[in-house]
Amino acid sequence: MSNPLSVSGAGSAASAAATDKAKSADATPDMAPLEKARLQQNAAILQASVSVAIGSQNEPLSLLYKSAITSINEKLQTQYGPDALQGAVSQDNSAEGTAERIVSLSTGFFDAYKKQHPGEDEGKLLTKFMDTIRGGFESGFKEAKDILQGLKVLNGNIASNIDKTYALVQQGYAAFEAARKPAPADAAAPA
Repeated sequence: MSNPLSVSGAGSAASAAATDKAKSADATPDMAPLEKARLQQNAAILQASVSVAIGSQNEPLSLLYKSAITSINEKLQTQYGPDALQGAVSQDNSAEGTAERIVSLSTGFFDAYKKQHPGEDEGKLLTKFMDTIRGGFESGFKEAKDILQGLKVLNGNIASNIDKTYALVQQGYAAFEAARKPAPADAAAPA
């Protein structure tokens, strides 16, 4: 059974302000294209939030997933093009399902990343890759939390599920990194 929380009133003012900012971004030719796109995306999110009702406890995790994937896409875009990561909208939006998708989609690019950096030290390459996807995730996670706080729905089960998702993503990244970390050179030699 859903428990809808309608967003109205203050959301309309925020949406109007965001739309005005996005329009001023269009009129500002010296603004960086990425900054302009980010401002327009934020305005679109705020506008959509005015008409969206959050109908279940797990839909905010869908927002977290979307923000994290968007930010990871931005970090990977120079090497893999726009929309490097894609996910279906109607998926398991539990903390476990959301974390699993974020980890598997973002770490799935490691082999391609290695091929684009031939001859680099395996350990340094792994660290650089993990820094890139962790940075994208952290950025998207912060954006999602900020949006949910602005909607005044970041409490109770929603807050605990978001925190759980964050912890599960960090565990997934640590496990991925540990599984691929090259053994130290002296560990390979017999004692």
